[in-house]
Amino acid sequence: MDRADEMLAAYFSVEPAPAELASRIVRRARAAGREVTQLLDKIQVCATDVGVCLIRAERLAPPPTAKARRLVEQARVELGEYLEGKRTFFTVPVDLSATPPFQREVLAAARSIPFGEVRAYAWVAERIRHPRAVRAVGTALGRNPVPLIVPCHRVLRSDGGVGGYLFGTRVKDRLLALERSTPVLEGCATTRIVCRVGCVHGRHMSPSNRVVFASVADARSVGYRPCKVCRPAAAA
Repeated sequence: MDRADEMLAAYFSVEPAPAELASRIVRRARAAGREVTQLLDKIQVCATDVGVCLIRAERLAPPPTAKARRLVEQARVELGEYLEGKRTFFTVPVDLSATPPFQREVLAAARSIPFGEVRAYAWVAERIRHPRAVRAVGTALGRNPVPLIVPCHRVLRSDGGVGGYLFGTRVKDRLLALERSTPVLEGCATTRIVCRVGCVHGRHMSPSNRVVFASVADARSVGYRPCKVCRPAAAA
């Protein structure tokens, strides 16, 4: 190698990252993951016979009936799967009968935001046909009785800022990062069925048969059909 080759090699070479830097990155990633999964230990769930009515990081009244207790247990299982990146949707019902009509509209709009995507507060206001009520939308989302299940964390400021969140902006950031890194659809190579992550069918799928897809269209293009239980095509 002559002098010119040596200079070019030195110029284009990539300096390896120090070992301590790599260790810090790994530690931070693990800490972020723990912060999200440990959220389940902090939150309490309350339900009526109709559905989950309150999720808060404080002590709540125990479920009043056996049916309500079953709904609380279902909610905690699904929340745990979501926070571990094993679920992209919730099947547990919610009871928003105690919330004002305007807030129910806001929460319904927030619930329509697909997993892994975000919208602006102004988008929600437009969606409920109150385009000037952006501030009121923010207030309604800030008082969301069932965060996580109704994903108000997917609503950001128009300038891209995170905005407020019941469990803190740090947790909101972590939830958005979790959703960005979680596959949305998974197919079974033997049944040729594609499901949303968290579908009951996916629990019986062996890792060797699991195929990840970005969209229903991608799955259909290689011969997979949408699951009739979780209906990924309807959620797309």
